[in-house]
Amino acid sequence: MMELLTMEFPLGREIMTSVRLATGGICALAGFGLDAAEDCKVCVTEGLLLLLGRGCERAKVSFTGGEKLLVALTGEGSAPSDRSVEEEISIALLSALVDDLEIKKEENGARITFGFSAL
Repeated sequence: MMELLTMEFPLGREIMTSVRLATGGICALAGFGLDAAEDCKVCVTEGLLLLLGRGCERAKVSFTGGEKLLVALTGEGSAPSDRSVEEEISIALLSALVDDLEIKKEENGARITFGFSAL
């Protein structure tokens, strides 16, 4: 496993475009085709929106390479336990596109991890 990129930033909708661009670059480095790269960018964005919806104010995104691309999204801030309809839809989308989705509430926020295959 090799760490490819880690970013930390204040979490807000205005940062999403920059994160999507960085994710696209990582996907190109990992040899993803256009469709797989777009799916990965959607998943990273949806994960960040989940953290934002849970009241997280800061986020950390880590990409690790190996047999598949592993993505870890960590948010800092409050994390309400009630799920909204939008959150359920985001979780369903992530579940359909990624491998090994895990969403954990943490003491000061939440963590979302998943694997993404280039195929």
